[in-house]
Amino acid sequence: MSDPLVSRMQGFGTTIFAEMTALAVRTGAINLGQGFPDSPGPEAMLERAVAAIRAGDNQYPPGPGVPELREAVARQRVERYGLGYDPDGEVLVTVGATEAIAAAILALAGPGDEVVVFEPYYDSYAAMIALAGAVRRPVTLRPEGGRFTFDPGELRAAVGPRTRLILVNSPHNPVGTVFTRAELEVIADVCREHDLTAVTDEVYEYLTFDGAGHVPLASLEGMRERTVAISSAGKTFSATGWKVGWITAPAPYVRAVQTVKQFLTYTASAPYQRAVAYALGHELGWVQGLRKSLEAKRDRLVAGLEAAGFTAYRPQGTYFVQADIRPLGFTDGMELARALPERAGVVAVPSQVFYDHAAAGAHFLRFAFCKRDHVIDEAVERLAELR
Repeated sequence: MSDPLVSRMQGFGTTIFAEMTALAVRTGAINLGQGFPDSPGPEAMLERAVAAIRAGDNQYPPGPGVPELREAVARQRVERYGLGYDPDGEVLVTVGATEAIAAAILALAGPGDEVVVFEPYYDSYAAMIALAGAVRRPVTLRPEGGRFTFDPGELRAAVGPRTRLILVNSPHNPVGTVFTRAELEVIADVCREHDLTAVTDEVYEYLTFDGAGHVPLASLEGMRERTVAISSAGKTFSATGWKVGWITAPAPYVRAVQTVKQFLTYTASAPYQRAVAYALGHELGWVQGLRKSLEAKRDRLVAGLEAAGFTAYRPQGTYFVQADIRPLGFTDGMELARALPERAGVVAVPSQVFYDHAAAGAHFLRFAFCKRDHVIDEAVERLAELR
């Protein structure tokens, strides 16, 4: 029997995360590949979900999301960033940020349209662009001054007459860059000049380090009316399995995205939505503690990777460190990632799978530091064996 998968999704088989996690399970290796924390979210938030389940809140919530959560998201955007959104029409709750990304791309880009994306990129971006029948136009982030950034000329050159969207992920997974206001102004200039819509993935908005502050692209002049902003509870509250996300955007964009979203999942997660609404109003102090803890874990992992012989790039945000493998004599990250569980008892993700121009990322591995300290310590001790 021939492969029944439609041609546009050929090449999007098992994700690298599933492959590397399965490898970790098979070998008993420490999994620093997939970005999920191994400690729970705020206790009061967890108890709110339990109470909602026990109270019988287990049926379909409203399609746009429960009112409490939409109101909490609207308050968060105005209090933190000065961005006002109407909870009844400009906020849409989704099944995690992944569904928000999928519904936004499918709603706003069609066959032959071009989507500019910064590479390396989260893997669902490429899959959804392909599913929409659209075309990726990657702009490569490269190391400069200890962080990854883009060439404004390359961004401008990537835009053509068929460009519809720019996907912007900041804080950025996997390179850890938090785009500066100056970098965002370059992106905004391109959007305004070419009348483009921006879709912004801001799921790590609270998890920034060393004083780097997240600036939403929508907060720049002329950008609120052309930006679909995406965030979620998973990273902010260490509850990645809850899959509660949202978009904030002008009403016409919300209607467009909801038109697609209603035929993907319609709705989900009633008790979790109510718990997240509570957390956005009452647990941001807990989130600050999480941020400080992650900053220390980042430093712990970076120091260990450098001691093991890698060149590690200190991220300004997210869960991840990019490590250059060439100082250890390796050049192929995919090959090393597949061998690492047997050689060192550690799993990482090869960064090249997040690039169109794979050679630009062939020498990087992505390591996650959202783990307990003793897990990080054991992992770097094992990695030292590579020397």
